[in-house]
Amino acid sequence: MKLSAVIITYNEEKNIERCLKSLKDVADEIVVLDSFSADKTEEICKKYDVKFFRHKFDGYTEQKNKAVDLAENDFVISLDADEALSEELKNSIKKLKENPGYDAYKFNRLNIYCGKSVKHTSWYPDRKIRLWNKNKGKWEGDKIHETVKVKQAAKTGFLKGDLLHYSYNSIEEHIAQTNKFTTISAKELFEQGKKSSISIIIIKTIGSFAKEFLFKFAFLDGFYGIVVGGINTFSVFLKYSKLKALIDKSGK
Repeated sequence: MKLSAVIITYNEEKNIERCLKSLKDVADEIVVLDSFSADKTEEICKKYDVKFFRHKFDGYTEQKNKAVDLAENDFVISLDADEALSEELKNSIKKLKENPGYDAYKFNRLNIYCGKSVKHTSWYPDRKIRLWNKNKGKWEGDKIHETVKVKQAAKTGFLKGDLLHYSYNSIEEHIAQTNKFTTISAKELFEQGKKSSISIIIIKTIGSFAKEFLFKFAFLDGFYGIVVGGINTFSVFLKYSKLKALIDKSGK
């Protein structure tokens, strides 16, 4: 089996080399679709003999599908620039290439937060399809929650090992992104006609807290697990609070 790795980039000089290093021993081709980076992203990519293309950013779903279309091989693995394959996952992919038995494959994604791995919040195992036959599926989704959807008849397997996601380098960065993403999510919920009220905000927030700390045991990851679980809960509070504010403003 021949495998193409596809990555979309924009000013990823801090992340892209780690991603490329993890792929070079398992991918037969690496395709990078860049949104006109102004840093050293292209220079770093060319050190690894990637096929480098440029296209203006049309949205995550659209951009990732364009990158897949540029791949020469039927089987593709799609990574973000801030992701990398663990050694166990690399070995699983090497074995798979010798004898593929499915149309698509899921594997776990492990977040590296402020330099620490986080395994006991709702962030893990975050199991998703990232390796698939491009004739059997494609990226679908909204502005911030794109996922790979395969055809109903496609068979999906599971690979051992983690996809390492180097998420946030600071708590401040996490909070800033949470504020941005909850604003986008609230607007999408509003456009879909979803409801929010004081009781809904309270119920959703308590539910999120229970998930993070009572069911996923966020505290087992120590200080940063508690931070992630707390911010995840706060993000639910923010999303439904912003949704209520939009509803109140609209007079609906």
